[in-house]
Amino acid sequence: MSMGLTFLGIESSCDDTAAAVVREDRTILASVVAGQTSLHADFGGVVPEIAARAHAEKLDICVEEALRKAGLRLSDLDGIAVTAGPGLIGGVLSGVMLAKGLAAGSGLPLIGVNHLAGHALTPRLTDGIGYPYLMLLVSGGHCQFLSVAGPEQFTRLGGTIDDAPGEAFDKVAKLLGLPQPGGPAVEAAARAGDPRRFALPRPLLDRPGCDLSFSGLKTAVLRQRDALAAAQGGLHEQDRADLCASFEAVVADVLAEKTRRALALAPAPALAVAGGVAANQSLRTALQTVAAEAGATFLAPPLQLCTDNAAMIAWAGIESYLAGRRDGMDLAARPRWPLDQRAAPMLGAGKRGAKA
Repeated sequence: MSMGLTFLGIESSCDDTAAAVVREDRTILASVVAGQTSLHADFGGVVPEIAARAHAEKLDICVEEALRKAGLRLSDLDGIAVTAGPGLIGGVLSGVMLAKGLAAGSGLPLIGVNHLAGHALTPRLTDGIGYPYLMLLVSGGHCQFLSVAGPEQFTRLGGTIDDAPGEAFDKVAKLLGLPQPGGPAVEAAARAGDPRRFALPRPLLDRPGCDLSFSGLKTAVLRQRDALAAAQGGLHEQDRADLCASFEAVVADVLAEKTRRALALAPAPALAVAGGVAANQSLRTALQTVAAEAGATFLAPPLQLCTDNAAMIAWAGIESYLAGRRDGMDLAARPRWPLDQRAAPMLGAGKRGAKA
């Protein structure tokens, strides 16, 4: 029996260098991710120049390792898929140039993939779900609701008008003296906290629609921290835990309510979540409840496929290839590339730089 197409995927849009080999029958033959967390640790965020240099050094090594793990040579593949945007342009460019070189040398087809499409199509790779479905993409650089009707058919129902939730988690962690990346640190601290202690604002809940805002919430945490520090001469461990728990509860509440609205706007048999913040357990629980209320299946891919990886890029490449897409040597690296070309541009729809 034929296993269908086999694609190499290459991802380098932020601070993870990744390569993977994936088959059309949804088998991931190899997935290699080289992180850069230690390189950026002293800077409190991803430094584009450092990221680009690290990608340039590691990309070919990751590709070689992925092929070795898959037990294949380049000549055994049917195509090469690469993230062509959105992202930090130096990193995207490194990946696109390598992919072009490999395609030119091997004669294999080249497919440029939108990084966000990789996230949005992940439930097709992991669970084989059919179209259409609703996707909440929630990460360090992005937060948007997408109605997914095909490999290149995305309708944005709403998204963040300022900070993405992942950025907010990172900034709140920094405000409270917790390590980066902020998501896991805030979640861990919140386990010992009381989510009802602080009355933090629930931004944009009073406005119709599915747009989100997290900037004011972060400022509210800062004010509470300063008030506590002034009143008692510092921040106690329990204060920190309660602030984390209150912040996390608000993010989960807001995302749950906006998801409820998105499902009402575009009813779908399945609700999927992807992106690094999708690892947060309280958020998953809140979204599971919303999906159950709407009679929709809830899907959250395994964590290693929620964060940046190349398996999702290889899979998106296979889907686009089957839909007739081919790219040439003029494939451009794009720092911004909204999935829904018809929707008005918004801040959270194409930027990266915080951890996804």
